[in-house]
Amino acid sequence: MSDQESSHEPENREQAHWAPLVERLKVSEVPAGGLALNLDGHQMVSPLQGFGRMFRRTYRVRLEGAAPTPAQVVEDWKANFAVFQPPQNQFYPPLTGIKPGEVVFINTRLPPAPGMPGLIPMKSGVMILYSDDEQFTVMTPEGFPISGWNTFSAYEEDGCVVAQVQGLIRASDPIYEFGFRYMGGEREEDKTWFAVLENLAARWGVKGRVTLERTLVDPNLQWKFARNVWKNAAIRTFFYILATPFRWVANLGKKR
Repeated sequence: MSDQESSHEPENREQAHWAPLVERLKVSEVPAGGLALNLDGHQMVSPLQGFGRMFRRTYRVRLEGAAPTPAQVVEDWKANFAVFQPPQNQFYPPLTGIKPGEVVFINTRLPPAPGMPGLIPMKSGVMILYSDDEQFTVMTPEGFPISGWNTFSAYEEDGCVVAQVQGLIRASDPIYEFGFRYMGGEREEDKTWFAVLENLAARWGVKGRVTLERTLVDPNLQWKFARNVWKNAAIRTFFYILATPFRWVANLGKKR
């Protein structure tokens, strides 16, 4: 092996952990129960392309008394990504596993008012942006309730393994921002990741206490992205479901 080939090896290995650059998602396979409506042809968006205030939200749980390595925790987390979710969230990971560039389909319901359960259907998903032995990151498409990414990781601290979810996010459009501020959306976001980490800890026989560190990174609203509302996945899902009988009649007519 030449010195030039050897010098490229670490770079190539690092690139293998990242999703390839894509302008728009191309969804070829949709799992039963999933919907490509709010994924196929959509661009991926960072926190810089959202509307609302930007937050860094960090959720942690210490696996006191358990003895897994960080890599073992993340390996199990990837394998049970859907299982650890609370009941109102239906996740459909790819059959190939949590790998860069793959899409995780998501069905959930958003709360219409504070204190109410999720009633408003939303079908979309996330793309796996990065994945290695001790962490993986997912990124959101246009129309998803948040613009940004969440990183799931495990590390050792003071002789104890800590599992962590850290998101850099902002609401995608004015409707979602209103929902996060006044309709219980922010509380539901916290409940989701608390439940995930509690379920993960229970997997290792630990009744963990989840902590939250919440940092306001940017208090400003980005009004130039108010037009994101045209891709709002909850609105598009609602009208898609509403039109189901008409599609059924149309397909019946084609068969005849």
